[in-house]
Amino acid sequence: MKKSSLALGAVAALFAHAASALPAGDDRVYTADQNSNTVSVINPATNTLVGQIRLGNPRPDVLSPLYKGQINVHGMGFSPDHKTLLVVSNGSNSVTFIDTATNKVKGTTYVGRSPHEGFFSADGKEVWVVVRGEDYISVIDPVSFKETGRIQTGVGPGMVQFMPDNKLAFAVSSFTPQVDVIDVQSHKVIRKIDVVSPFSPFLQFTPDYKEVWMTHKDVGKVTRIDTRTQQVVGVIDTGFITNHLSFAKIGGKVLAYVTIGGENVVKVYTTDKDAKLIATIATGALPHGIWTSDDSSRVYVGLENGDGVEVIDTASNKVIAHIGGGQAPQALVYLSHVAGADGGAANLVARVNSDPLNIRLQAAAGGPADARGFVVSRNLGVVDALEVSLFKLKPQTAYSVYLDGQAAPVARFVTDAKGMSNGTAIGPLRELAAPDAASMATAAARIVVMEGNAAADVSKAVLVQAK
Repeated sequence: MKKSSLALGAVAALFAHAASALPAGDDRVYTADQNSNTVSVINPATNTLVGQIRLGNPRPDVLSPLYKGQINVHGMGFSPDHKTLLVVSNGSNSVTFIDTATNKVKGTTYVGRSPHEGFFSADGKEVWVVVRGEDYISVIDPVSFKETGRIQTGVGPGMVQFMPDNKLAFAVSSFTPQVDVIDVQSHKVIRKIDVVSPFSPFLQFTPDYKEVWMTHKDVGKVTRIDTRTQQVVGVIDTGFITNHLSFAKIGGKVLAYVTIGGENVVKVYTTDKDAKLIATIATGALPHGIWTSDDSSRVYVGLENGDGVEVIDTASNKVIAHIGGGQAPQALVYLSHVAGADGGAANLVARVNSDPLNIRLQAAAGGPADARGFVVSRNLGVVDALEVSLFKLKPQTAYSVYLDGQAAPVARFVTDAKGMSNGTAIGPLRELAAPDAASMATAAARIVVMEGNAAADVSKAVLVQAK
């Protein structure tokens, strides 16, 4: 009996420890919602949407010459004390500073063309924002919200993060196959590290800061760099549309969680000298941003085409919750102990958007066997948006997208040098956007993609809707 009591006591203690380790009620998950121009605010203790910070109007209501809101809410960073959330909008070239306790905008700074991501320095005294449409990092005073300087980099800096001693920063690029190592005090690039691809949207340090891992979205790889030697120590083949990554400490080991947008999965790797794939976790449509809770018990994944967030339990590597959020979430961050005493709902609005409809395109007889694509239909009130992404087609070639049964295409796109294209058609597409996904899945070739200006013909199509 005594032995049984001891065992029950141990079990109770274990459960109490597990409960205390879970996300707290004043923690928050934030997503930067590119299409709805909102920041979605999620309570990770209850896995519910608390509300949204509205920074601008949803697409397409951003085209007026008198429009003053933010456009393409995209990147995120935060201050070391978690009191300030940094939001980068690449369409309006803006950096917005938000008080995490009140959800209020404290200030806005306008920078150069198409900024992508921003982050506070390790001492919290500067904010560095990469200006991806140009070739520099904008340095901003987080008190006055004024730009105080610029750091020359390679063309198209994609993201920057700081070592904890605030001596070095690492900046990846979206157009140049290199990483810039920057001396923080002098604001000078002191080393350039060659990498395998010119397109890297994201970097993250391992928890011990011995390595920096960066994603290569265009070629589906992750590069590992030793922060001491500043040498590439490994390249991992991860998969089609490798977006962001995060780390978690599980059972004494550090694991890497990588969002693979083109496969709708998160892949989990060891961080050994030779990284090994140990799990593949199915998610919703096009996983993009990802961040780990402070205790490593949860990993949060933004679904770019799913308009929400999924929660992964790291003990089981399973998705345990789905939370609806803003349209096309990009960056995602987790901040602990930030919500105000009022419960953290101040200055938030209710969700401004509905759920999307996702449609996968598969190769057909008229195109390359490995061609692929996907379509997202989003209701925009009186009209709908049909967002089309095409891959592995002929380079520099025009393609027409038809709704089955219609004589005129809803859109035409021209692929780039890699046979890729992405664009949006806006119009009255209510039947397509209806939430009855089951009937959509059984409809034959509702969407047809033809090369050039050819009329819709399923037998000659390059892509058709997957069944």
